[in-house]
Amino acid sequence: MLGTILLQAVVEAAGLAKAGAGIGAGLAVIGAGIGIGKIGASAMDGMARQPEATNDIRMNMIIIAALVEVSALFAIVVCGFIL
Repeated sequence: MLGTILLQAVVEAAGLAKAGAGIGAGLAVIGAGIGIGKIGASAMDGMARQPEATNDIRMNMIIIAALVEVSALFAIVVCGFIL
């Protein structure tokens, strides 16, 4: 009796898990896009204000953008495991 109730709860939760995984993956992609956009905008502003530091700013921008992409990819992979 208890086993059937638990099995039914798991089956019902599977649909919610898939919806949560889809929402989580979408939010991860949106967050990464916003983050990389802000990184790029700030880097361009910094390069315009201080042209002699362009190479350092560009290098830091690329490293930080890569870290944001990796964290978004990790979130998508975790959401994929839920499915």
